Amino acid sequence: MIRVLIVDDSQVVRDLLTFILSSDPAIQVIGTARDGEESVRAVSEKKPDVVTMDIVMPNMDGFEATRIIMETTPTPIVIVSASWDPQEVEKTFRAMEAGALAAIAKPVGVAHPNYVKQTKELIKTVKLMSEVKVIKRRPQGGKKPVISGESKAGMVTPVTLDLKAVAIGASTGGPLAINAILSRLPKDFPAPLLIVQHIAVGFVQGFAHWLANSSKLPVKIAAHGEYLLPGCAYIAPDDLQMGVENGGRIILSSSEPENGLRPSVSWMFRSVSEVFGKNAIGVLLTGMGKDGAQELKQMKERGAVTIVQDKESSIVYGMPGEAVTINAAAYVLSPAKIAEFLSGLPRVKGINLPQKTG
Repeated sequence: MIRVLIVDDSQVVRDLLTFILSSDPAIQVIGTARDGEESVRAVSEKKPDVVTMDIVMPNMDGFEATRIIMETTPTPIVIVSASWDPQEVEKTFRAMEAGALAAIAKPVGVAHPNYVKQTKELIKTVKLMSEVKVIKRRPQGGKKPVISGESKAGMVTPVTLDLKAVAIGASTGGPLAINAILSRLPKDFPAPLLIVQHIAVGFVQGFAHWLANSSKLPVKIAAHGEYLLPGCAYIAPDDLQMGVENGGRIILSSSEPENGLRPSVSWMFRSVSEVFGKNAIGVLLTGMGKDGAQELKQMKERGAVTIVQDKESSIVYGMPGEAVTINAAAYVLSPAKIAEFLSGLPRVKGINLPQKTG
């Protein structure tokens, strides 16, 4: 039985989440809290297996509560937020820096057409996060957290290629891994980065802003038809597939979801592979499911460099694990080592750097 504590300042939301989670026989709601202060006390007293945490609350917000809980009573925390305000969404990602494992949107009411889909996602996420082993976080003191799990492979083999793009795909646990990579890349990184992160609708703008604040590179939401520029990171927007076309322009499409997802990592990897072939790097990070694994293998077969996140540093080893199983990965590395690999590429003799245009 998975014991869950629900934290939200709204009685209506607490009741709704209790109803949804209690509908699954494997989950028991052991209590609720109305704000961050109550949640800190409740976690210490009740020792839940998982906490669902709101962000915007009186007295103490969800970010501060997450920080204290992870420093005192480490517990898997899932952020469940309804706020689409960019500043509040950014707090969600700061909470993930502090140790929260995932962020999803608050489920809509029973009469809404998306109710069933969102309730299934909430239950699935709570179950999955209950299996994650969390560790006590030391007070950050303003310093960025370090992703654990250095590669056991040692030094990375240098690669020479005419690099046109780096494609990065991630799901559960991805925001922190992506941040760990982008924050370590130099401002003169020689290629564009295309990023698909499975994330709840309404969170992507705050996600991009949070990444930009800790990166030397510009980070933006991708726009249809814009030209790829070296050293710029492009995030797939809500509910659109993202890829590239000949000539180095971004394409956004409302075509059918792939693997039940839009944007899909598979869609992006396939597009990048078709356009850039061996002159691309594919990176598959932590996440549940198999999205992107088969297409990463296709990238590898076309001569592209392929990298997956290692098991030790992955929150969920579904997507990278599948890639390893089907032999899609040329390298298996932690986010810090992935950044080291990418940062070293411009200094490899023989590389043909893309030039900014316009």
